[in-house]
This record gives sequence, structure tokens and C-alpha cells, in this order.
Amino acid sequence: MASIFELALGRDFGRLHPMLRKRFAVDTSAGYACIGQGVFFEVRRGAWWTRPFLRLGAYRNILFPGQGRDIPFTIENYPYTDGLGRTTVTFVRTLELPRARKHRFDATMVHSAQRGGIVDYLGTHQHLATDLQLEVLDDGTLHLQTGTLRFYEGPLAFTVPAIFTGTADLYEGYDDERGVFTVRMQVRNPVFGFLFGYRGEFSCTFPSMTDVGVPADLKPLREEIRE
Repeated sequence: MASIFELALGRDFGRLHPMLRKRFAVDTSAGYACIGQGVFFEVRRGAWWTRPFLRLGAYRNILFPGQGRDIPFTIENYPYTDGLGRTTVTFVRTLELPRARKHRFDATMVHSAQRGGIVDYLGTHQHLATDLQLEVLDDGTLHLQTGTLRFYEGPLAFTVPAIFTGTADLYEGYDDERGVFTVRMQVRNPVFGFLFGYRGEFSCTFPSMTDVGVPADLKPLREEIRE
């Protein structure tokens, strides 16, 4: 069975660097997870007036107002079937900032036949959802870009105005000479400009799902049926 990224990319999946193909082939049928450990050389935020926006995001593990250099981090990609029967993959990044508590970015991703691609649920409660636009670059790097944000809570369902959100551009590649995965990301608001970003590198292990289970704290606290 194809992974959610194979379904979304189609033939372009074969254009990914071989190590990225392994990383993004994580699926319940593949039988393994992907656990990365590395360093963000730089984590930075925008001007001082972006702090309230970032603090609000930190409340549900979406963004945070910290910044620094040479910050250790982990990224955990576990496949599982959620309570709605969907194949789901965790994308949880945990940062170890000095003299601060751990900070996390939580995301869970599913493939939506209805929307024709990957839906990325942000945060601990899947209140925010966005469609991912995927592009494979000439060197085998994967470029992911978020689209319009949708908010879901109880009977509420609406598109979040662009002025209150940001577009994230994420690039994941592989450095053959050094044998590491590379990552860089930035979030920009159409009015206020740069909000947040990071760049770094990491190495991965691919543990068998028969040997490890999905840590309960990586799963969302609620699951949203609306995509």
C-alpha cells in the first residue's frame, strides 16, 4: 500500500532523493517509523510585535516565541490508524532550548481523497487544518507549502482570514557527502512579513513498528472528522 506522500505525489515520488523516499514512505503497511535527531543551527522569529502571535501558537504546540542557535531537536514520524479509520502519520518536533522548557510543534497528516492531497492538522487538538502543496525539486529535495487555514471546533467551521495566519514553506533534503537530512522552514504573513523560521540537519533511524508502539503523547488529544 502506498504511503500518504506516495499518494499525494504520484509519479513525482520517484524523483525524491532515495533517503527521502524512505523517510516519506512511512506508513502502517510499511511497518516502520522514522525518528530523527539533530540540531537547528538557527531558530529565529520576526520583530517584537510577532511575539503575541507566536505565544498564542505555543498554547497548542503550533508555534513558539523562542529563538537561538545550535538547538538540539527530535522529529518523530509514527504511522497509525486513527479513531476515524484514517492512516495517519505524526510529525512532532521537540526542541531543547537552554534554560527553557521543551517546545513542540505538533502535526498529524492524513491523505484526503476528497481534497486530493495531504491534510495537515496542526496542534494538539486538530483545530486547524491546511492542505499541503508538494513539489519535488531537481536535486530530489521536497518542498512543502501550507495553504489556507481552516478552523474546526464543535459546530464552528470557517476559513481563517489570511491576516491572522502565515504560510509555511518547508524544504527537506539530503546531503550525500555528510550523510544527513537537511531542513529549513519559514513562516510568513502576507501583511506582517516574516514570523518564524529555522534551519538545521538531522540523522534518522527507522525502527520497526513491531518493536515500538506509537507514544500516546504524540497523538492529538481530539480527532477532527472534517478535512
